[in-house]
Amino acid sequence: MSVRHSKRLFLVLFLPVFAFAQNKPATSGKRTPPETEARVQTLRGFSDSLEALAGRVRKCVVQIDTVGYGITGDSERQNAQFFTQERSTGSGAILSQDGFIITNAHVVQSARKIRVRLIGLEHEERLNGSSAQRGMLEAKLIGLDRLTDLALIKITQSNLPFLELADSTNLKQGQVVLAFGSPLGLENSVSMGVVSAVARQLDPDNPMIYIQTDAAINPGNSGGPLVDVDGRVVGLNTFILTQSGGSEGIGFAIPSNVVRNIYRQLSTDGHIHRGMIGVFARTITPALASGLSLSRDSGVLLEDVVPGGPADKAGVKIGDVVLTIDGAPLDNIRQFSLDLYRYKIGESAQLGLLRGDQKLAVAVPVVEQPNDPTRFADMVDPQQDIIPRLDILGLSISDDVRAMLPELRFPTGVIVAARTQGNTGTGGPQPGDVIYAVNGKHVDDVKALRAALQQLKQDEPLVLQVQRQDQLSFMVLDAQ
Repeated sequence: MSVRHSKRLFLVLFLPVFAFAQNKPATSGKRTPPETEARVQTLRGFSDSLEALAGRVRKCVVQIDTVGYGITGDSERQNAQFFTQERSTGSGAILSQDGFIITNAHVVQSARKIRVRLIGLEHEERLNGSSAQRGMLEAKLIGLDRLTDLALIKITQSNLPFLELADSTNLKQGQVVLAFGSPLGLENSVSMGVVSAVARQLDPDNPMIYIQTDAAINPGNSGGPLVDVDGRVVGLNTFILTQSGGSEGIGFAIPSNVVRNIYRQLSTDGHIHRGMIGVFARTITPALASGLSLSRDSGVLLEDVVPGGPADKAGVKIGDVVLTIDGAPLDNIRQFSLDLYRYKIGESAQLGLLRGDQKLAVAVPVVEQPNDPTRFADMVDPQQDIIPRLDILGLSISDDVRAMLPELRFPTGVIVAARTQGNTGTGGPQPGDVIYAVNGKHVDDVKALRAALQQLKQDEPLVLQVQRQDQLSFMVLDAQ
C-alpha cells in the first residue's frame, strides 16, 4: 500500500459550521455540575495521554521515497514486457539507535534508490530550537522477505530514538491501537482505532496471519507502525480491504512477533532462514472431532509427520493433538503457525501433546526448510538479472549462494530466482533450478547465460542443461 505518485489527491473544503454557534450569548451564573467536570477531566486526561504518546512515537516513524524499475505489460502486444521507472512512497519504523528501519517489502522491492526522511524527529528538533538539518537521507537495503512482506533498510545515523516490539501474543480484541505513517503522502499522520481481530488468516493455503484493525490505514501507511497505548509496536501496517480504494475500517498489520523474527534474521544475516519442525496440521472442528472420535472438538490436529524430520525424531505421531506450545494453549492452526515464527533455527519448541488419553511433553528442534526456492528471489537485481528470452530472473552462483544450496554438480552456473510476468506456463526453468549450459556450452554466470542466448537465432533449437534438486536433465524449449 505504498503511494504511486501518478495518483491525484482531491481536497474538499467544508465551511466551519461551528462559526455560527460562536455568536450565541454565553450563559452566565450557572456552575458546572461536579459529575460533568469529572467527565471533562477524564476526557482531558485521555487526550493529553494520546498527545504525549503520539509525540514519543512520531519521532521514530519515517517517510520512505523510492525510485525503481518494474516490469509492465503492453496491452496491445501480448506478452510484451518492459521496464518502466516507478516512484512510490511508504512509511517505516526505526528499531535501533544506529538506523535500522523496518518497512514492507512491497515499498522497497525493485527500488534503485531509497531515501528516508525523519519527519517526526525533524519536527521535534524544530520545536526544541535545534538547527540540525537532516533532509532526505540515503538508505541501504539490508534484505527483504516477500513471503511476510517485510524489508529492512539502514541509514547512516546514530543515537536515534527507536521503538520497541511488543509480544503480539498478548494482544486482545478491542485493545486501543494507533496507526502512524504518511497516508496518501500526508506526512506525519496518526489515526486511532481498536484491534478488530488478533489473528486473521485471509488465505487458507497461506499460514500467514494478520492483526485486523479499524484504525484508518491508507496507501502510504504501508510499513508504518501500529502501536499500543504504551508506544510499543504490536504490528506493521501492510494493506487494507476496500471497495472504494480508501480506508473502510478493515486494515491489516503484520504481528510484531513475525516482525521481530524477520528483523533479527535480516539484521544478522541479510536473508531469511525459514524454520520448520516437519509437521502438517489443521484446526479441529466439531465434525472432525466426531468423525475421528477425538476427546476434544478444538485445538490443532497433526495430519502428517514428515518421516525422518525433527518432529518424527522427537517422537511426535500422526493424530497427536497439540495442546500447548511453550505452555501457552493453542486454539487453531493460525496461532500455531504464528508461535513457530518466534523460534530461531536450532532452538526447540516445547509442545504439549494429547495422544488418546495420555498427555505428553515433547521438545522439537526447529530446522531450516531445505531447498526453499523462494529465498533467492530477494537477492536479485531486477534490472541486471533479468533474462528476457527465458522470462526469468537469474542469480550467479557465488560462494554465498553456493552455501545456501544442496550439493551442486558443477561449481558455476545460474540459479533461477524467480519468473517474470511473461512466464505464465508450467514448462521451462522453475525457481530453484540451476542452469549449467546452453546447447552444450557451459555458462558460468548470468552475463554468460544472457550472451549465449542472444547468440542463438530465433529458429535455432534451445536446449538447457538443468539441475533440479539432485537430478541433471536436458530441457528442450521451443524456438522463439
